Amino acid sequence: METPAQTPEFSEVLRVFARIGLLSFGGPAGQIAMLHKAVVEERQWLSEERFLHALSYCMLLPGPEAQQLATYIGWLVKGVRGGILAGLLFVLPGLAVMIGLSTAYALYQQTDWLTGLFFGLKAAVLAIVVQALVRLSARTLKSGFHIALAVGAFLALFVLDLPFPLVVLGAGLLGYWRSRFTAPVTPSIDAGVGQPALASQILSLLFWVAIWQSPLLILWLVDGFEPLATLFGFFSRMALVTFGGAYAVLAYVAQVVVQDYGWLKPGEMVDGLALAETTPGPLVLVLSHIGYLVGFRTVNGIDPVIGGILGAFLAAWATFVPSFLWIFAGAPYIERLRGHARMSAALSAIAAAVVGVICNLALWFGLHVLFKEMHRIPLLPPMPGKDASGLLVPVLSSLDPAALALFLVSAFLLIRMQAGMVKVLAFCALAGVVWQVFTS
Repeated sequence: METPAQTPEFSEVLRVFARIGLLSFGGPAGQIAMLHKAVVEERQWLSEERFLHALSYCMLLPGPEAQQLATYIGWLVKGVRGGILAGLLFVLPGLAVMIGLSTAYALYQQTDWLTGLFFGLKAAVLAIVVQALVRLSARTLKSGFHIALAVGAFLALFVLDLPFPLVVLGAGLLGYWRSRFTAPVTPSIDAGVGQPALASQILSLLFWVAIWQSPLLILWLVDGFEPLATLFGFFSRMALVTFGGAYAVLAYVAQVVVQDYGWLKPGEMVDGLALAETTPGPLVLVLSHIGYLVGFRTVNGIDPVIGGILGAFLAAWATFVPSFLWIFAGAPYIERLRGHARMSAALSAIAAAVVGVICNLALWFGLHVLFKEMHRIPLLPPMPGKDASGLLVPVLSSLDPAALALFLVSAFLLIRMQAGMVKVLAFCALAGVVWQVFTS
C-alpha cells in the first residue's frame, strides 16, 4: 500500500469525505471528478498516477465504482479505519435523503403535485440515461468486435429477454477466448506490489462475508419478515453481478422486481431512478427505494413506514457492504492482475456488452415514459413459467406529447448546452408540476 504524498489527520479525512458525501451529485462521472479534485488537486494525498491506478482497479469490480474508489482512497491514506469511514460517508447522506423521499412517495404518491413532479423527472432521467449511453459508447466501442458485442447484448436482452448476468458472462468469455489469438501469453504483473499473506486475506474475506450476510440470521428468526429476507437475498445476489455500473444492472433489476416478483410497477422503477438522480451518493441507491416500497407494502405487524425504513436499510446493506469486502480482501490480488492481457481483454468485452445493456435500459425506460400503451410481439415460444419473449412495441396513438417535449428539452440542455444535471432535473420537475396543475 502506497504512502500518500501528504499524510492527513484523521479529522481532516472525516471532514473531506463528509463534504463529498453531501455534495456527490452527478452520477459516477461527477463523483469521481469530485474525488480527484479533493485528494489529488487540492490536498495532494495521492499522485495522479496512483489515483488512476486505484480507479482502474475499482472499474474491474462489481458494485458502485465511485464508492469503491472512495473506500480505496480512505484505505490508502488511513488504513482500514479510513476506508470504512470514507465508504460510509459516501453513502449515508444519500441514503438518509432517499429514505425521506421514499417515505413521501409511499404516503403521498397519488397527490397531484407529486404526480406532476415525477412526470417531469422521468423525462429528464430518460435524457440522462441517453447521455450516459452516448458517453460510454464513445469510450468503449473501439473495434468491430466490441460493436458486435454491444449489438448482440442489446438483442439478447430486448428481444430474447435473456438474464443480464448470462449476457455479461458470455461477453467476458468471448473476449477471453479471442485474446488467445491476439494477446501475449505472458501476463504483465506490477512488480511494485508484494504478494499478500494468504492467511490474512482469507480471514479478511471471511470476516467481511460474515458482516455482509449477518442480517439474514435476524430476518430468519423474526416472524413476518420473510419478504425482507427474500429482498435481502435478491440484492445480495445483485451485488455479485453489478458489473458496468448502476445503469447496466437496473435493466436486470427492473425485469425481476417488476415481472418476476411483482414488487413494483414499471413506472415506479422510473420514479425510483428519478429519486436517486436527485440525491447525493451512488445511483444504485435506487435499490433502497425498491427496498422501502417492499417493506412498506409487505411486512405485517409493524408500522408501514418502519417496514419501509427496514427494507431500504437492508437493500443498502446488501448492496454496499460488499464494496468493503472487495477492497480490503481483494485489492492486493487485483492489483497484481491489473496488467494481465487476457483478463483485460475479457473486461473490455464486458464493457462493450454493457453498452448494449444500457441501450436496452434506455429503450425500456423510454417506451414507458413516452407511451401509455404497449404490446409485445412474440418471436419465440414461451419458456416454462415465463411469458413469451419478443419485441415490445408501443401503441403510437398513445404517445404523450408533453413527455416527449420535456425529454427533447432535457436532452438538448444536457448534451448540447452541457447544463448541470441537478439544474435540468429541477427545471423538469417544476415544468411537470406546472403541467399537472394546468391539465388537472
